[in-house]
Amino acid sequence: MNKEEQLKIIEEMQQVVEQMRIDDLEEDPSLEEEKFECSCCGKTKALAGSIQYGKYRLCNDCVLLAETGFAIGKFKNADELIKAMEDTRLQEMCDYIKQEEKRANN
Repeated sequence: MNKEEQLKIIEEMQQVVEQMRIDDLEEDPSLEEEKFECSCCGKTKALAGSIQYGKYRLCNDCVLLAETGFAIGKFKNADELIKAMEDTRLQEMCDYIKQEEKRANN
């Protein structure tokens, strides 16, 4: 798969994943306010546009990473994506701890 084909896949996946988020919000606008911790990036995100991949729930941004990665052959499954995103999750956890310490000290 060449670079041009990969870019086309990425563009298509961006549209599909964004449409999933829009569809979720049209069906239930409260999904924008309902939050969860993404199994992939570790951030607290809106439920709208998220997908459950086996034992993992991924936010809309990570769904885009997953689906694009699957389509271009970078990842075979969600486990591989989760492993690849480990540093990002750890950084998010560290940032959260720092924010909580700041709040506690103020």
